[in-house]
Amino acid sequence: MRSNPLLREPLAADHTKSGFLGHWGTSPGLNFVYAHLNRVIRRDAQEMLFMAGPGHGGPAVVANAWLEGTYSEIYGQVGPDEAGMAELFRQFSYPGGIPSHAAPETPGSISEGGELGYALAHACGSVFDNPQLITAAVIGDGEAETGPLAASWHSHNFLDPAADGAVLPILHLNGYKIANPTILARMPQEQLEQLLRAYGHEPYFVTVKDPDNT
Repeated sequence: MRSNPLLREPLAADHTKSGFLGHWGTSPGLNFVYAHLNRVIRRDAQEMLFMAGPGHGGPAVVANAWLEGTYSEIYGQVGPDEAGMAELFRQFSYPGGIPSHAAPETPGSISEGGELGYALAHACGSVFDNPQLITAAVIGDGEAETGPLAASWHSHNFLDPAADGAVLPILHLNGYKIANPTILARMPQEQLEQLLRAYGHEPYFVTVKDPDNT
């Protein structure tokens, strides 16, 4: 959107940008995880980092940072009101604005979302000598097919439970990468569970079905 963020008037072509960027398939899952991790942070006063691995999942990360107020604290010109929302929408993936992935400009981002494959390694690095910290690393299934991420499943072997924090890898399987189905999303659940256990992880599956139960 370039204007009319709250749709106070009928949507017209000149309200929207000429191109749409951001991998919208990953954003609902990122929203879901972000909201529930925030519940844990508030309930337990838990020190936690959110690592967004899916490449162009910036829409979710930026939107949640704005909704919770963090974005406006850092960027005063993007306030928590309709004018701020309009500016947030206008600058997203637009000349002179911000990228469509979790970039350095994104509050709290220490992993470059556009450079796929490093989220889990960065998450492990963040908890070294930080025993009070939990870093939740959301891993896209397209990202999971990269060499760096495939090797990073072993990273927990370098962590010392007595001196380091914990890493919570969250594999977000929405079924697709940029243009093709993904391998892990097409595996039978039993096979995927065996693979993750072989890496040294204890997997828990959270499955969301559509209303038609398909």
